[in-house]
Amino acid sequence: MKMDDSSMMSHNAWILAGATATGKSAVCQLLAEKLKLSILSADSMLVYKGMDIGTAKPTAEERESVSYSGIDLATPDQPFSTGAWIQAARTTLSSSAPAAPLIVTGGTGLYIKALTSGIDAEAVCQERRNFWNTFLNDNGLTALQNEVIKRAGHLEVKRIDLCNPRRIIRALEHLDAAGKLPESWSKEENKPSILALTMPREQLHTRIRQRITQMFSQGLLDEVRALKELYPEWSSTASKAIGYKEALAVLSGKLSETEAKECITIRTRQLAKRQETWFRHQLKTIWCEIEATDCIEDVADKVLCLWNKYGTTELKI
Repeated sequence: MKMDDSSMMSHNAWILAGATATGKSAVCQLLAEKLKLSILSADSMLVYKGMDIGTAKPTAEERESVSYSGIDLATPDQPFSTGAWIQAARTTLSSSAPAAPLIVTGGTGLYIKALTSGIDAEAVCQERRNFWNTFLNDNGLTALQNEVIKRAGHLEVKRIDLCNPRRIIRALEHLDAAGKLPESWSKEENKPSILALTMPREQLHTRIRQRITQMFSQGLLDEVRALKELYPEWSSTASKAIGYKEALAVLSGKLSETEAKECITIRTRQLAKRQETWFRHQLKTIWCEIEATDCIEDVADKVLCLWNKYGTTELKI
């Protein structure tokens, strides 16, 4: 269901973004309970039913005390897109009272940008998307980066996350269709302000390792084994999800558990770096600097103070 302009302009949210493992989910859980608000998850992996441990999805107990949306929207065998998430978010907003702001939290920058800036036009031609995906597979990321730099120019390409091949392909689709990038990508004044957590890199790396150890101790392999029995064939996105790709490799005998943990650690560190880079370049990010040793109550107080200082963010979907 598409919302009309008056509905889009009347909803606002408290937004907390940041890299994976910074603790934003726990902070928002605490603040949602305190403020009696609901939470919209902006995380592209929490959309999959049954993929709970590896995504650090809110527990059943947490979901009893806070109303969540944006999670459990598809099964692992189903393809899922940003457009599908936006449709789910629109449904959430259409059933929410405009006067009651949501809390939006997650690390998927494209979801948050779609909420706050409106989504860019859909790809004009699936054939071109297939072409660039094949080009990437045949020639590699560096060649894809060179193509978009050649087409867009060094100045405009600064608005693109060159570490993210999907974002590069998205840019090339626009260049194929219109010969230029969308104006909203290059205008600084169009970037909305959001709040995001950040902590020293080494502390974040330690947290990532701790989370991975916890994932396995909580039964990640058992969860993936059960999901594989229910859904023998997974979508490309679900099968490549950090933690799940490696767990599948352990179950098939391609990796040992130790090797899987190391692969997950590397991929999660890379993801965290990409997330911070994205938020720095694609949105006007207000950084809330924290330490890993900070207690959750202190972080929540700091976040609430900044939310009150800068106000809610208008949603535009």
